[in-house]
Amino acid sequence: MKRALRKRYLERRVGLETDRLSERAVAGLAGFLRDRGAQRVMIYLPFRGELSPLGLVERLPGALFYLPRTAAAGLTVHPLEAPREQHRYGFEQPAPEAPVIEPALLDAVVVPGIAFDRTGGRLGYGAGYYDRFLAALPPRVLRIGLVPEALVLDALPHDPWDVPVDFLATERGVRPALRDHDPDKMAP
Repeated sequence: MKRALRKRYLERRVGLETDRLSERAVAGLAGFLRDRGAQRVMIYLPFRGELSPLGLVERLPGALFYLPRTAAAGLTVHPLEAPREQHRYGFEQPAPEAPVIEPALLDAVVVPGIAFDRTGGRLGYGAGYYDRFLAALPPRVLRIGLVPEALVLDALPHDPWDVPVDFLATERGVRPALRDHDPDKMAP
């Protein structure tokens, strides 16, 4: 079922103006992160039409930014300016020799996805890297899905290992996912 949904929503994403949507979503997300004092933020390099979080670098001067690397043991975290290599699936990622950062030091993780639902459920590419990574983070770390409003759905199928995000950042702003929340994450 998830395979068919991936295909459908990847096709829907093709027709979206991702540059414009990214700019609007990042403008709201920057204010959200600033209000919450996020200084160490993991972002990603956009792939296959994902919204780009790279505008955060300009909008949050003084913050430190990091990128994920897929490895056999899961995602590892590296400085944004670390050397990069081409992943076998076609996206760039930090090179194996890049310095590694302890994930528990992060204040926020901007999470890519094909689609999200209103409760923070995520439809990814199916490898489970982000689910395992998000599950291991301390509860205080903000988990934010960056997605076009057109790909925020009422519901997605959930597996027991799926880890939802706390907030959704779209071109309409940042809002909490509709589920129980940690009150400390809700207040700026």
